[in-house]
Amino acid sequence: MLKGYQILDADCHAIEPVEMWQEYLEPAFKNYAPESARTGIKIAGHPIYHQVSDRVQTEGYRQTVRKHLRSVVKGFDAESQVEAMQKMGVDTAFIYPTVGLWMLAIDTMEPQVAGALTRAYNNWLRDFCNKRPDMLNPVGAINMHAPAEMVPELQRVAAWGWKTVFLRPNPVKGRLLSDPAYEAFWSECEVRGITVSIHEGSHSRLPTTGADRFSSRFALHACSHPMELMMGMLALIEGGVLERHPNLKVAFLEAGCGWLPYWLWRLDMEYENLAWEVQENVKMKPSEYFRRQCFISVEPSEPYLNQIIDYIGTDNLLFGSDYPHMDHQPDIVASAVSLSDRLPSKTVQKILWDNPLGFYGLS
Repeated sequence: MLKGYQILDADCHAIEPVEMWQEYLEPAFKNYAPESARTGIKIAGHPIYHQVSDRVQTEGYRQTVRKHLRSVVKGFDAESQVEAMQKMGVDTAFIYPTVGLWMLAIDTMEPQVAGALTRAYNNWLRDFCNKRPDMLNPVGAINMHAPAEMVPELQRVAAWGWKTVFLRPNPVKGRLLSDPAYEAFWSECEVRGITVSIHEGSHSRLPTTGADRFSSRFALHACSHPMELMMGMLALIEGGVLERHPNLKVAFLEAGCGWLPYWLWRLDMEYENLAWEVQENVKMKPSEYFRRQCFISVEPSEPYLNQIIDYIGTDNLLFGSDYPHMDHQPDIVASAVSLSDRLPSKTVQKILWDNPLGFYGLS
């Protein structure tokens, strides 16, 4: 709690120790355990990420050490994670991967290898979060490389009491989020009340907006997060996922919310002109699907939050710290609380606590 506000961090990250993969991978797949080298993390000699310069890696590590020295020294273990959250004023958080965002996003990876890595990550995350289950809430990984494995893994983590899983918005082996191969997964999420977070990560080895024309992190990071979420949202709407599963809840994380009003306006305008083309899958305006069942994370520094709220209301907004990534700001939670200088306190409490509590299904 900070200045009287309860805070649920809807997008917090763990940094997986590289040695954990060797420990948690099933025996038949231990040779796929990644190794850390001077040039980054690799699997079978190949880097897990794409277009990351040595300078970006060096500067990213330098920023992480400067901001989170104690966590670095403690290897980003569960204890240091909780200490960092308490220092920020966070009451509880949902934990997303760091290394896993890249490892599970290699388009050429064999589906069974991706499945083994997914299970290993989820098993490790269970142990990590069980050290402080009151503060550390797991977000399950799902193997999009093998559609037949998605429901069994969802059922496995749901049996542990997990409330949510994440997917990448990028195409995986040519499949969009609306691909028929994923339909059983969406149905199972809806039936079980499992929410789905769409979370992008720059420099992945999946098809990514902007990666075909830029190479700097400056450009890739600017493009990948909002533009891939735009594509992911479009796939869920245009492909009929939200129409067929009206009780499914989906969040779009770590790209701010400024792109959303334009994108909903644009899609509504296209729908007004071309509804006849997509009427089998899209029965109402795209903005109505968003308001009914979608959520988006906001950045406290976005200067147009008041106008966004005027457009979409306050019920669909979440807050995430992005701890401890290189663009995470240690004072971001304080900045979120300071939104009370420009927004009603009831609205701030909804963003920081009520809405994420509802999205993630916590009581």
